[in-house]
Parts: sequence; structure tokens; C-alpha cells
Amino acid sequence: MTTQQTESQSNALGKQYEQAFSELCSLLAQIDDPAFMSDFMGCLFTVSERRDFAKRWSLVKELYAGTTQREIAKKYNMSLCNITRGSRELKKEDSAFRRILDGTYPPKK
Repeated sequence: MTTQQTESQSNALGKQYEQAFSELCSLLAQIDDPAFMSDFMGCLFTVSERRDFAKRWSLVKELYAGTTQREIAKKYNMSLCNITRGSRELKKEDSAFRRILDGTYPPKK
């Protein structure tokens, strides 16, 4: 297989993953039952993956509350790299994290 064929297959797979991710986001946006959402997420993700998501959300809330990155790293036994990513996302002007935590999403009707 040539390098060009390998790149073409990789690009096609990348597009397939992006389409699947977009579809998943649309499906999740339609679920308004917390118990069903929990069941669905339990089917989709392993216990370890769910724990990682919960840890990431916990660290974002800690950052938002003003806890230092070093304190978070110690509390959750995490690397500063993972925490820095969350911090960087919170600092973005259009941060979805901050919109959720500020209570500005969903927009009031």
C-alpha cells in the first residue's frame, strides 16, 4: 500500500468518525431524561471512561471556583497537563464550559 493510499484511508476514516460524533451529539441533545441519559452513557462508555469524564468535569468546576491547578492535581491525582487543558478551555471567550457554569446556557426563552 502506498503512502497516498494510506493517507486517503485515514482521511476517509477521520470523516466517518466526525460524522459519527456529530450524530452522537445530535442524539444526546434530544435526551431529556437524566436516568435514560445515564443508562445510555453506561452502555456507550466503560467504567474507566465514565470515571475519566467525571474527573474532567470535576476539575473544570474546581478551576471555575478558583482552586489552583496544583491543588486540583493533588486532590484528583492528575497531571498538570490535563488540568491545563481544562483551564485553557475555560479561558476561551466562547467557552462552552464557562457558559454552562455561568448559567448562560441554555439560553432563556
